[in-house]
Amino acid sequence: MQRFLPSFLSLLVWLCTTQVYGQMVVFAPIDTTTIHQLDEVEFIQPRKQRSAVPLQVMDSKALTLLNTQSVADAIRFFSGVQLKDFGGVGGIKTINIRSMGTQHMGVFYDGIQLGNAQNGQIDLGRFSIDNLQEIQLYNGHKTDILQSAKDYGAAGTIYLTTKHPEFSQGKTKLTATMKAGSFGLANPALLWQQKWTDSIATSVSAEYTYATGRYHFRNYKTAPDGTVLYDTTLVRENADINAVRAEAAVFGKLYKGSWKAQIYNYYSNRGLPGYVARNVYEHHQRQWDDNFFVQASYNQQVLSFYQLMVKAKYAYDYTRYLNPDTVTRYIDNTYRQQETYVSVANAFTVFRWWKLGLSADFQWNYLDSDVQGFVFPTRYTGYVSAVTDFNWNYVKLQASVLGTFVHEQVEKGVASAPRHVFTPAVVLSVRPMLDKVFDIRAFYKRAFRMPTFNDLYYTFIGNASLQPEMADQVDLGVTYRYQRPAQVVESIGIQADAYYNFVTNKIVSVPAANPFRWQMMNLGKVQIIGTDVTFDMGFRFDDNWSMGVKGTYTFTQAKDLSNPNSPYYGGQIAYTPWHSASALLQLGYKGWHLNYSFLYTGERYEQSANIPVNYVEPWYTHDLSIGTTFSHKQIDYFISADINNLSNQQYEVVRNYPMPGLNGKVTLKITFNK
Repeated sequence: MQRFLPSFLSLLVWLCTTQVYGQMVVFAPIDTTTIHQLDEVEFIQPRKQRSAVPLQVMDSKALTLLNTQSVADAIRFFSGVQLKDFGGVGGIKTINIRSMGTQHMGVFYDGIQLGNAQNGQIDLGRFSIDNLQEIQLYNGHKTDILQSAKDYGAAGTIYLTTKHPEFSQGKTKLTATMKAGSFGLANPALLWQQKWTDSIATSVSAEYTYATGRYHFRNYKTAPDGTVLYDTTLVRENADINAVRAEAAVFGKLYKGSWKAQIYNYYSNRGLPGYVARNVYEHHQRQWDDNFFVQASYNQQVLSFYQLMVKAKYAYDYTRYLNPDTVTRYIDNTYRQQETYVSVANAFTVFRWWKLGLSADFQWNYLDSDVQGFVFPTRYTGYVSAVTDFNWNYVKLQASVLGTFVHEQVEKGVASAPRHVFTPAVVLSVRPMLDKVFDIRAFYKRAFRMPTFNDLYYTFIGNASLQPEMADQVDLGVTYRYQRPAQVVESIGIQADAYYNFVTNKIVSVPAANPFRWQMMNLGKVQIIGTDVTFDMGFRFDDNWSMGVKGTYTFTQAKDLSNPNSPYYGGQIAYTPWHSASALLQLGYKGWHLNYSFLYTGERYEQSANIPVNYVEPWYTHDLSIGTTFSHKQIDYFISADINNLSNQQYEVVRNYPMPGLNGKVTLKITFNK
């Protein structure tokens, strides 16, 4: 470790100060502040700019119009996404893309990845849509030439971009939002944006969420004669949540550059309602979370051919888990994570059509706990990426390689062995006709997932000898978009991809000597073949009437090939449906909107043993929203009413975790401009 750290820090310094000698080629500065807006009637669509990997985007307007409470709820409308939702407003919500697993997912908040070295999962339920400008979903990684090395690491990436202050009039914008709805929901929020000078602006956002989480659900049992009986009087208990989110940011403009600094804190106290099975309906476990980070970024066109970007972050995460049940096992444990991260990215233009990128990141993670026998792990990770990018009129070609260097230390026991892994990626996009948005693309990417601290060191189940998961991804797809201004059919868009993923050294839990304590092992091989399709159309009937339609469909075959001798060899992996789909319809008349949404998840199994006892039924929901927007004396108003799960379907995303039935919400948003 003593040799590793100095050498890596030396590399960071060299990257910050390096000069390029040779022919100087003058080119226009890269625009890092451009905001790409979607058409008025288009919810989610492929990016209008050329993207060499599958990309789906949802902007702030689309987020506002959708019947969603959190980021996780909105992401469900992207194709290729599987969501695990444990129910209710405060239920934990995690996602994965193309059945790769939650830990293979990279979630970036304003360009810097959110981390959880303990379990590798990011609860997207804690992020509100009220302060978001845009959500981007990449199957693979962004192909920007100037980006951090970590951006190349994940099998799939989500970028959450907060609202940048914009002022059409005046220098102050204050937005107050109030949402109220079923299950005791009360959700006030405040956003203050201030322009101080032409180059300095600030944004302050705060939000409070409260809900009882009490909702009726249906449970069935089998009578001695085989008759199925349904109990509809049960109420979901211990699903309450109290949560506060607060964040502030300062935005600065420079000559040929920009900078940003922000601080974020989220605190929640919530019940964990638990599973419903074997006549057990009540649970009393609780969880407290306190997530804090401060981060900053700096972007500068240093020379005509050289651009520099520096990012830094410190994060502190506190979790307390309480199980007061003395019959099973009383547990009251706390966990404290710390993370420090710094990144230096460099972009060089050799010719207009040829660019080079070189980035280096360093990350430090530490986990503390009061669990008996805890090992107190520390992880030092270095990332170095090199990329070459060719961009001609008809062809875009990019090749990159990411080096990941992991060293760990523990205060007790034996640490995991050092890891030095190199993962390449090649991306190709061809546009046969320059006057038409029709792209044919393909990419190959190798990604790896380092085992989490829980995988390696958790008491009794951790295995410090685990190997990282390796994943090979292949994608072939097309994007087509047709714009017809001033026509009834304003736009048509389609994005379709066929993909193949193969995961080796899959980390799974297997029975150990103690049947009540399982152990983490490398047993898994998973083969994933699938198709994602997204289609949208925009209509403009006259100056008052508009309509947008969008649909997604995903087919996934994810086979567990871990054990050829198993009778369940080749079974569909847990919670992966063969078929899933969504549909959106928006009608607009002057300032009014009417939105209908539909979600469908097909049959699946809760384990790779695809037998009747593990079968999970398909589910679908219908949602409806109506609202209006109007202005009066420099004040903008937005009012909407939402009805979710119109058919009152009783369903489960995760088995034995019932979801809410029919429910509603009203929203009032007022924006003051001065």
